[in-house]
Amino acid sequence: MNIAPNSYSRTRKRLLAAVASVAIAGALGIGALTSGTSPVLADAVRVEAPQMPGFADVVERVSPAVVSVKVKAKIQPTADDGSDDQDGLDNLPNNPQLRRFFKEFRGFGDQGGQNDEGHRRFGHRDRNNDQPRPVAQGSGFFISEDGYLVTNNHVVEEGTAFTVVTNDGKELDAKLVGTDPRTDLAVLKVDGGGKFTYVDFADDSKVRVGDWVVAVGNPFGLGGTVTAGIVSARGRDIGAGPYDDFLQIDASVNRGNSGGPTFNLNGQVVGINTAIFSPSGGSVGIAFDIPASTAKQVVEDLMKSGAVQRGWLGVEIQPVTSDIAESLGLKSNNGALVSSAQDDGPGKKAGITAGDVITQVDGKDVASPKELARLIGAYSPGKSVNVTVWRDGKSQDIKVDLGKLPASDKQASNDQQQQPATPAKPDTLADLGLTVTKAEKGKGLVVTDVDPDSDAADRGIQPGDVITAVNSTEVNGTDDVAKAMADAVKSGRKAVLMQITRDDNNRFVALPVAKG
Repeated sequence: MNIAPNSYSRTRKRLLAAVASVAIAGALGIGALTSGTSPVLADAVRVEAPQMPGFADVVERVSPAVVSVKVKAKIQPTADDGSDDQDGLDNLPNNPQLRRFFKEFRGFGDQGGQNDEGHRRFGHRDRNNDQPRPVAQGSGFFISEDGYLVTNNHVVEEGTAFTVVTNDGKELDAKLVGTDPRTDLAVLKVDGGGKFTYVDFADDSKVRVGDWVVAVGNPFGLGGTVTAGIVSARGRDIGAGPYDDFLQIDASVNRGNSGGPTFNLNGQVVGINTAIFSPSGGSVGIAFDIPASTAKQVVEDLMKSGAVQRGWLGVEIQPVTSDIAESLGLKSNNGALVSSAQDDGPGKKAGITAGDVITQVDGKDVASPKELARLIGAYSPGKSVNVTVWRDGKSQDIKVDLGKLPASDKQASNDQQQQPATPAKPDTLADLGLTVTKAEKGKGLVVTDVDPDSDAADRGIQPGDVITAVNSTEVNGTDDVAKAMADAVKSGRKAVLMQITRDDNNRFVALPVAKG
């Protein structure tokens, strides 16, 4: 069929225009509809950006080593448990609904109650008083293939029977190997059950503030819960004991996490959850972990002998303040000031006396009283150590054979407490704001009055305190104090160090040298 030239030209232009429209629509990502074809849809938005690595790989590897710890105890019946009223409902009105309510409520006991240490208590009454009943539950983790596991002492301390629940739901009986209340650690052992997945302790000296960590545990009895955060601080002292040196983390830790591990991204334990700061009772992002270095040493001792044997120096110590350092001629306020040396302690036998400042142990610097306690506690009883003290303006070394730390701290005591004598003519140390009189038997000066606006009052000196020494020199009169202050001025010091006795306890107070 022949097409006229003009018609051919018009047809060709229409086809070219249609093809161009489809091409433009495709380039713009717009669906173009054509006869007999499906619509062409635009691509979904995708952003190509670096993705933060997750914690799933770590959690997958370490979770089988983490367990829930259930604790039971035989609870002695109370006075009314032996009565015929087994349900304890005889005093309720004869109302079936009311009785059913109390039965159901008591059946859950105090499960909502939580103790101060961070684990849940159960403690509901059981008709059969011969059977152990649940008293607590927490978390723990295996540290050996043959079933040794670590938890907190406060989780197990009231228990007589222990059960661990593994990540896959198996319940296994465990026995208590040993506990260490001073560091709040305990070791349990599961016999049987095959080989266990276990984890290692990290070198926590390499842990830095800001490092990622993952906490795994049993909060509120839920089991197998994972939270993540960072290390917030190191070396926290929360007043829990003499060896406080906690890691602070912001991973969510709640009641029931006690005894559970905190891992680094290599799957190693950097700390053990032991306490939280929580005005509300829930996690506010401040949790405290026992460092791995502390836990590792204690756990090894517990596994070997069931107890921890620590060295004992036998001295009472206090911090070195800037004023005290100035009064003694020390360049810094590092160290631990000996306020008294116990009569039966190895320190006194070796020659350590009140007023000494312990600055090193076997060449290791002592930053504070807590640091001294940790250093000495790390040694075994009988170990011979060199203790460096600052005395009379110079350092000297004293060799001490450490004793065994007593089960409870020994306190020095006297049969008769010194009582202030009634002075006929009280003396004054006006520049110090003190009025004093000679003590009975001439041992020291008894403070009878303190100027409320004085430095002595600011530093806590009270009437009844006994001044026994100034700058390690015994005083029996105000002249001794005046001489000690004059000697301090000659030495270029701005303060003197007074040894104060109160209620049979010694402490040291630095007072500015008298002016004028």
